[in-house]
Amino acid sequence: MTLSPDVDIVMIGHFAKDTLVVDDKSEVASGGGVYYGSVALRRMGVRVAVVTRLHPDDFPRLDELRQEGVQVFATPAPETSGIENIYNSADMERRVCKLMTFAGPFQQEDVPHLSAQVYLITPIIAGEVDLPLLKSLAARGPVGLDVQGFVRVRENGHPSAGSGQALVFRQWPDMAEGLAHVTYLKVDRAEAELLTGQTALRVAARQLATYGPREVVVTQSSSVTVYADGQVHEAPFTPRSLAGRTGRGDTCFATYVGKRLSAPAEDACRFAAAITTLKQEQPGPWRGTLADVAAVLVGRRQQSAQGRIDRRESQ
Repeated sequence: MTLSPDVDIVMIGHFAKDTLVVDDKSEVASGGGVYYGSVALRRMGVRVAVVTRLHPDDFPRLDELRQEGVQVFATPAPETSGIENIYNSADMERRVCKLMTFAGPFQQEDVPHLSAQVYLITPIIAGEVDLPLLKSLAARGPVGLDVQGFVRVRENGHPSAGSGQALVFRQWPDMAEGLAHVTYLKVDRAEAELLTGQTALRVAARQLATYGPREVVVTQSSSVTVYADGQVHEAPFTPRSLAGRTGRGDTCFATYVGKRLSAPAEDACRFAAAITTLKQEQPGPWRGTLADVAAVLVGRRQQSAQGRIDRRESQ
């Protein structure tokens, strides 16, 4: 008899206290992949545990996750990680990111002995998770990895020095060794080009898969591209606004992996794109319903069918 895992997904990453600046008006908001991803997964019905680090004064912020049914395992840190995201409302696609504070690296003992179907590593910056911890998690089961947590560094390359320094992307020196232990890999367009030198997303995804990941998820402003089992799947983001643009990639990756627990890659791609579309319309995590997602998917199928009819009639 096979024992059921303790949870479906364990997420590892810093819970952040971010500053969002739009047209010089700022507000402090919770953030990080574990925040956006875990809430969306719970709304899907996926059992989730979050492993994180933050200052004890900010522990009450974790109550929001617990209220959603997320199991939370928090380690006290000298400070809570925080990123300043600066936007211009005329173009919410572009932002300047500065790391203000950093909660420090995870230790092996920070991660509880929970069994899961997937261990999802979603750091906000390089230095949170090292290669030995990645290997340790891979020994437990399939690993999903947002490569942001290995290529996004402070401008001077040191995650614990200074404050308010711009975040930049650098090569991951241990990429070949690290990706050999990854099942689900997430990159955005800029990261894919950095790591492969390829501007075509499909080509970049195939190249990254040669290092070991079974499935590669590539996000960009307009869509998500998935390379899985030799096949490429794509689905668009069609939000009516970008008021909730922050957390887009975190939401897409988490919901893709969550849906993959019960559906083929093509279906998971479309499902994640639908949730990410809805998430971008509202600040904070996606808190909708599966009926909302179904409505988006039905609408897209109808548009696709109408498009085929229109093309036939024009021939």
